[in-house]
Amino acid sequence: MSNQATLKDIKINTGNLYREESITDLQSGTIKQMIPVSVDGSRDLGRNILFIGVTQIMSAGGPLPIQCELPGTTLAEAIAAFPAEINKAVDQLIEEAKRMQREAASRIVVPGQQKAGKIIT
Repeated sequence: MSNQATLKDIKINTGNLYREESITDLQSGTIKQMIPVSVDGSRDLGRNILFIGVTQIMSAGGPLPIQCELPGTTLAEAIAAFPAEINKAVDQLIEEAKRMQREAASRIVVPGQQKAGKIIT
């Protein structure tokens, strides 16, 4: 969707449907198992199951959600990859925050300048 999308342009991609199952240890995080399905809800065997790692870290502004795709074709492989992939996602988040701080510090404030555009109008 473009930055100029409107709510009436939103539609579900029926060729990319997933059923979500969550697996958690109630301490460190959650692994979302994204199971491909067809429009009738049956398992789409032509596509692979995806794994998404989810956790949160505390920041000065409160809990910050961290999410990343986990490699692997089984839950055991996703669990093994969870720590390294979450740490990578945190490192990327820190680098992005530093980049945004540098950009904000170098920005010249001009009275009447428009703010950033809207994603959905």
